[in-house]
Amino acid sequence: MAKRPILVICGVMAFLFATTSCTPKVQVEAPSEPITINLNIKLDAEVRLKIEEQAKDDITNNPGIF
Repeated sequence: MAKRPILVICGVMAFLFATTSCTPKVQVEAPSEPITINLNIKLDAEVRLKIEEQAKDDITNNPGIF
């Protein structure tokens, strides 16, 4: 009869070990390189829009240009 409590204790310890070893680990670390944001697309679109508007104005003001 002495073997049964020992087996129960070993079983509980094994269960606790198994559940604690599967605990997820979350780490927050700073990146090694700085974060860069490329805004060239927005600036390019803005410049292109201004040039297109200027071209439309030039064509309407000078219909014989082409």
